Amino acid sequence: QVQLVESGGGLVQPGGSLRLSCAASGSIFRIFVMGWYRQAPGKQRELVAQIASGGSTNYADSVKGRFTISRDNAKNTVYLQMNSLKPEDTAVYYCRLLGGGDHWGQGTQVTVSS
Repeated sequence: QVQLVESGGGLVQPGGSLRLSCAASGSIFRIFVMGWYRQAPGKQRELVAQIASGGSTNYADSVKGRFTISRDNAKNTVYLQMNSLKPEDTAVYYCRLLGGGDHWGQGTQVTVSS
């Protein structure tokens, strides 16, 4: 059993920053990829950013240059630094872990509004 706990969401004004964290615990044998997805009301869940075990990263075009994903392998934790936030970044953000299965967190709300 793998548990993913996200934190760091909240309300921020346009142009502001937030840092999301996702800590994995439980029966983790190997992590291939950790990533962040988001789902806005009425829209499908979409990839935001992901990072492989070797450190390679992949970003959605809409967040390139504004968001940075990183991970602490010793802590089984992945981070998403979000800068220059826009109202269209408003969504529930989910953490995903691929390794010994496909695991998802419960989600954390990010709202960008003035």
